[in-house]
Amino acid sequence: MSSHTSEGHGGLEHEHHGVEGPGYATPQAAIEESERETVAYVIGLYTGTDVDAPDFLAVVDVDPDSGTYGEITDRIEMPTKGDELHHFGWNACSSSCHIEGLERRYLVIPGNRSSRITVVDTENRAHPEIVRVIEPEEVFEYDLSAPHTVHCPAGGGVMISMLGNADGELPGGFLELNEDLEVEGRWDLPGEIEMNYDFWYQPRHNVMISSEWAAPETYQPGFDMEDVEADKYGHRLHFWNWGDKTVEQTVDLGEEGLVPLEVRFLHSPEATHGYVNAALSSNIFHFFEDREARSASEGASGDEPRADGEWRAEKVIDFEGRDLEGWDMPVPALPTDILISMDDRYLFGANWLHGEVWMYDISDPANPRHADSVSIGGYFGDVREVKGRELAAGPQMVQLSLDGERLYWTTSLYSTWDDQFFPEEKERGSVMLKADVDPRRGTLTLDEDFLVDFGTLPEGPARAHEIRWPDGDCTSDVWQ
Repeated sequence: MSSHTSEGHGGLEHEHHGVEGPGYATPQAAIEESERETVAYVIGLYTGTDVDAPDFLAVVDVDPDSGTYGEITDRIEMPTKGDELHHFGWNACSSSCHIEGLERRYLVIPGNRSSRITVVDTENRAHPEIVRVIEPEEVFEYDLSAPHTVHCPAGGGVMISMLGNADGELPGGFLELNEDLEVEGRWDLPGEIEMNYDFWYQPRHNVMISSEWAAPETYQPGFDMEDVEADKYGHRLHFWNWGDKTVEQTVDLGEEGLVPLEVRFLHSPEATHGYVNAALSSNIFHFFEDREARSASEGASGDEPRADGEWRAEKVIDFEGRDLEGWDMPVPALPTDILISMDDRYLFGANWLHGEVWMYDISDPANPRHADSVSIGGYFGDVREVKGRELAAGPQMVQLSLDGERLYWTTSLYSTWDDQFFPEEKERGSVMLKADVDPRRGTLTLDEDFLVDFGTLPEGPARAHEIRWPDGDCTSDVWQ
């Protein structure tokens, strides 16, 4: 199997923007030239439930003019049970828009619990099919396990963050797949980092950032506060030299930065600003390059080596804990996912425990301004049901339309964590919901007519996790 082909829907993408490869020439082109999303690919989970079935990739109809709007129209079952599908991504994105013949066609879907990696061909968008399975033993050969984030560096191939070694302990690292989506080897040298989780790269600045969760043996059984006290959960950001594959600087976020999860650079390839959600501390940090410290690199072009500056991180949003009967401490908001709109104007996120979807104006990156929020689900959300469906958990994974006008979310975090904090979701299943966004006014409005119910499937209730669009999205596209 080769990802270099001129067949399929990749050709349609070329017509959109006049460049040779997948995606869009610029973030603004993605906003202006993209068509409204009609298909969503959503991870569905039976791992950790009472249903004896494999996890699956759901095809969801999000076309309001369709007769099956808001329904799961197809499911691609994984070949083996117990994968715990988590995050997934594409074989190509806008970083390769100049690569002729490369197309965004294959979804790379890791099993975080099994370390199995499944490749799905979406040439037929409505009915994708599995074309390759990388078994765990191929991953363990490189002393890695627990795959998480999938990114597609320019030129073909895939890079995956791995959270543990072959035994589920530390250290983690990164695995590379070649352009045929076969295991190429380990990207990093062992010992550069201990903990790993998410990552993002800005090729024009020769920088990659990675965050920390914990070892698989720590987080997979569920959350234990004693593990936090024993310093088994992360609180650091690592800034890498992208070309040299080495860590050049580590920033310790301290007690206010416990469990930094999703790292998001602004989409502009010129940007050296971004954000990370410290989930357990319920804070959002702004990270940036200190321009005073990088004066030697001023004027360097994107093709020349840059003298790296000093990277810093400052807390810019703080979500206060809330009292709840039965808890011996204030309930943390637990912001579990964030994303940045394609125009770099708004930061969106979800507070899983509190039950809140929010947006901040980040026109001034160092001083986010709260714009709006929807209080829904979780322990404190005002909205407790949609279309008569009672909500069993708070908003968790978020995804935004390319034009920034529709925000979608699902409600499952991780099977064992779900069982601890929202055990009823095992019996009821997840939902996928949506809010309409007015970027001009900075408002969020719950769409009370949109609901995808993962609790009514024939095999039984399922959990829903990450969302992807066929034409790229705000959490996977990179520009160079």
